[in-house]
Order: sequence, then structure tokens, then C-alpha cells
Amino acid sequence: MKSELFYNRIVPENMTVKQLKALIWRYFISYWNRRRICSANDGLPPALKRQRFYADQGAAA
Repeated sequence: MKSELFYNRIVPENMTVKQLKALIWRYFISYWNRRRICSANDGLPPALKRQRFYADQGAAA
């Protein structure tokens, strides 16, 4: 997270705690829950795996 979010992009020393919390929250919502590759999901990001699951459920009904 440090290398992707902070290093060479922003200076966290100049931010307030509220701004840092918002930045970290957005990082986790956008990256961790949607784009990161997960080995338990057959190498797919969680959002894509969820999308395929619901598509398969609709096709089975």
C-alpha cells in the first residue's frame, strides 16, 4: 500500500488525519475490494468473480 499510494505521489506529512483516513479508505474500496487478484477466486479480482457469479445465477434461473 505504501508504494502504490504514498511513495512519489503525495506527502502525507502535509495532510490532516481526516484527509489521510479518506485517502486510505478510497484505496481499500477501489483496489482491495475490486481489482486485486485473489488466489481463492481462481486468480480473478473479487468484483469480477462476484459479477460472474451473479451472471451464472441469472442464467441458471
